[in-house]
Amino acid sequence: MVRMTLKKFKRIAREAIQSLPDIFLPHVERLDIRVKARASPRQRRELELLDDEDLYGLYEGVPLTEASRDDEPDVPPRITLFYEPLIADCETDEALRREIQITILHEIGHFFGLDEDDLERLGYG
Repeated sequence: MVRMTLKKFKRIAREAIQSLPDIFLPHVERLDIRVKARASPRQRRELELLDDEDLYGLYEGVPLTEASRDDEPDVPPRITLFYEPLIADCETDEALRREIQITILHEIGHFFGLDEDDLERLGYG
């Protein structure tokens, strides 16, 4: 477990996002990226998470594969990073930075309409 303040976590998250491959950056800029301690009880129920399961990130919004120009989404596309489980599972700042990148890429995959099986095959499961 790496110890840090929320301010430092946000700085590392910004650095991780900014260092993603250039091809992803225009898509990241379209997303509202937030940081919260943990998934809410409602989110955990909706995702049917077990008590011992943690969540690093969550995409909320209409995937591009389902979006229409005429649609006004109920929720703007959003990725939430959950810092408590990320910090708990990473032993160094560099490990945390890498896990944030993987989490963001995983959630961007949902933005593109990929499901969990697709993301697992691509190495972002």
